[in-house]
Amino acid sequence: MSIHNDARKITTQRLTEMKQHGEKIAMLTAYDYTMAKLIDQAGVDVVLVGDSASNVMAGNVTTLPITLDQMIYHGKSVVRAVKRALVVVDMPFGSYQGNPDTAIASAIRIMKETNADCVKLEGGKEILESLKRILSAGIPVMGHLGLTPQSINKFGSYTVRAKDEAEACKLLEDAHLLEDAGCFSIVLEKIPAKLAGQVASELQIPLISIGAGGNVDGQVLVMHDMLGLNKDFSPRFLRRYANLADDIHSAVQQYVADVKSSDYPNEQEQY
Repeated sequence: MSIHNDARKITTQRLTEMKQHGEKIAMLTAYDYTMAKLIDQAGVDVVLVGDSASNVMAGNVTTLPITLDQMIYHGKSVVRAVKRALVVVDMPFGSYQGNPDTAIASAIRIMKETNADCVKLEGGKEILESLKRILSAGIPVMGHLGLTPQSINKFGSYTVRAKDEAEACKLLEDAHLLEDAGCFSIVLEKIPAKLAGQVASELQIPLISIGAGGNVDGQVLVMHDMLGLNKDFSPRFLRRYANLADDIHSAVQQYVADVKSSDYPNEQEQY
């Protein structure tokens, strides 16, 4: 029986088993109870409460404005819905960079207040001390390398990262550092597929791609993007599995028309 068909709760250890058995890991973002329940019931292995909530839920241009309190709110909402998937909560910008004491306090708050399974941090060597402090408290950590959106002001754009040799070597070094420190998995965002495949082959822990090709152990997409709720974002790596923006637009238009014409409610729709 594949792990995917096993009804038991997904754990960090089971993700490692999936890598060992060659079973791909399916991961999606969620930010609220209703959508988290739907994607969990559909069989997603990992639900990421992403700081992308800053963009798709709050309308911010970057992920930087979202706060720890807001991430905890979204995390609580998702955890209440999820029965099977592993729930990962992003640690927001400013909650772990540069200060290990702040990092451990932030991570403990997330775990205690949301009941999530683990947290995710962006970066490599530069966040290693914070990472070690969090891991020392027994909190599982997923890493994130490549395009790290919390550093967008440093990068200046959302272009593909690690195309030159120096940055590729640093990414590979950082991946090994994260594994050696104790991360159970790493997300690789928007890097060349060949490099991502090299990282996945050298590491024992699962590597999850978002725009990093298929030579890794799993994939993650932002739910609003793959469901076609967000029509303004069309990177090469995005495959749309639905066109809900148009469906919702049509449904609301029909509702407005029915109300205006007194077609709704009809005799069967009132008491």
